Amino acid sequence: MRHAVFGRKLGRDINSRKALLNNLSGALILNGSVTTTLAKTKFVKPYVEKMVTSAKVAKLGSRRVLASSLPKAAFKRLTEEIAPGFQARAGGYTRIIKLATRRGDAAAMARIEFLAWEKPKTSPAKAKAQVKKGKAELKTKKAAAKKSPKKEPKKSSVKKVKK
Repeated sequence: MRHAVFGRKLGRDINSRKALLNNLSGALILNGSVTTTLAKTKFVKPYVEKMVTSAKVAKLGSRRVLASSLPKAAFKRLTEEIAPGFQARAGGYTRIIKLATRRGDAAAMARIEFLAWEKPKTSPAKAKAQVKKGKAELKTKKAAAKKSPKKEPKKSSVKKVKK
């Protein structure tokens, strides 16, 4: 009996389980949904929910932990798009939908997907980048205006021939 045994092993050693967890969560964040076995969806759901919750906090330490376990594209999408969209929601960011059994081995299949989230009009990072870009353009324009005084039109170098 499995009294007081926590977690699922999924027939893998610890490193394979961690890799599976990181790969499934990265694919879910990038694609929005993943179809896999029911056991794997139940295994990855709490992990992804905790990732979204820590991404909502947006502190440097939590961002570094997330960045260490996700691909760059997935990390960017999670922090700039998904987490701000779930800002008003307290939890329960994903759902598991049971599907028909797999044909080859009759394994129970399921799809895990994110619920619909509010899409921010502009992400905070993009808004900050636009402000910085605007300030930089103003500085360059002012610097260019100070450096280059108004130039007089050049006189033609061609000499006119008198008849």
